[in-house]
Amino acid sequence: MAHNLNYNGHTGKYSFFSVRQKAWHKLGQIVEHYPTSAEAIKYAGLDFEVIKSPLYTPGTGISISNDGEIKEGGNILLPDNFATMRTDTHQVFGVVGKDYQIVQNTDAFTFFDAIVGGGDGILYETAGALGNGERIFITAKLPDYIRVGNGDDVTEKYIFLTTSHDGTGSITAAFTPIRIVCQNTLNASLRNMSNVVRIRHTSGAKQRLEEAHKVMGLANQLSIQLEAIFNQWTKVRITDAEVKKLIQLALCPNKETLDALKKGSDDELSTVFKNTVEDAFAYGMMADTQQMNTTKGTVFGAYNAVTGYYQNVRNYKDDESKLQSIIMGGTAQAKAQKAFDLCAAFAKDGADTLVLN
Repeated sequence: MAHNLNYNGHTGKYSFFSVRQKAWHKLGQIVEHYPTSAEAIKYAGLDFEVIKSPLYTPGTGISISNDGEIKEGGNILLPDNFATMRTDTHQVFGVVGKDYQIVQNTDAFTFFDAIVGGGDGILYETAGALGNGERIFITAKLPDYIRVGNGDDVTEKYIFLTTSHDGTGSITAAFTPIRIVCQNTLNASLRNMSNVVRIRHTSGAKQRLEEAHKVMGLANQLSIQLEAIFNQWTKVRITDAEVKKLIQLALCPNKETLDALKKGSDDELSTVFKNTVEDAFAYGMMADTQQMNTTKGTVFGAYNAVTGYYQNVRNYKDDESKLQSIIMGGTAQAKAQKAFDLCAAFAKDGADTLVLN
């Protein structure tokens, strides 16, 4: 199943919902109005509980129980080991230790509602589960916008959260504007901050709520600083040739490609890399959003050439692959981070920063 959305045989539905936008592979539920958290969790098929179940192994021969009783055969308890399992389908997700704390799907939505105090102003956009339901994700829109230029170019503000029930990862929440590919794009200029919060599954509910408020405060600070950075970039001019060079540097996949760029040897560049650069450059020059006063011939436009390529041009195997690349730590994030670094350096020190090193 290429999309990897969880299918619930009990309900006959895929575990995904989206507000007004087509769901993945036309699966899941499309709703016309922003739901409450109680509605969203049902639309997304996330209204199930997860438990920790003791693990046993088949015994062979003679065994001694914990109270010293001698038994033949039977099952032997594996101490301090548990299987995580959803209670509606009895699907086992993974094996965890005794200190692992389950974060229920309802806890994840409480995390969001706590950000804005009871849910006022939070707008749930998408939510769903992957695989057998072991990984869930939620995207919610925050109030207000990031405004660039005279306010005609606006960027919506989102909080994205993903967590797993199989013991493989932590709760991860990130502030991410929709036009920004990477939740780490501001790290270069905001060295003393992090726009990603990760919470271990050993944390209690109180810490999760405290972290939720931290995320909201962080998102507000980031959006204010991001708005200032982008508005500065709209005032910095960049030539078409410099844009292409910036794109080459941002998308450079390895040392061999960088060496070929240093030598100016197109013959040593792979066809895939050259086509990728040309597609991103074409987007940067010709897309409608790249013809605005804020983007045409500006560093802000150069940055959007890279992020826009991954968001609007690049072909992905499926929608899950796109989600992984753009939001959940894939290639697009790394390239967007590199583009941000290059644009920040260019805005500060000019074209001399576009060096091949």
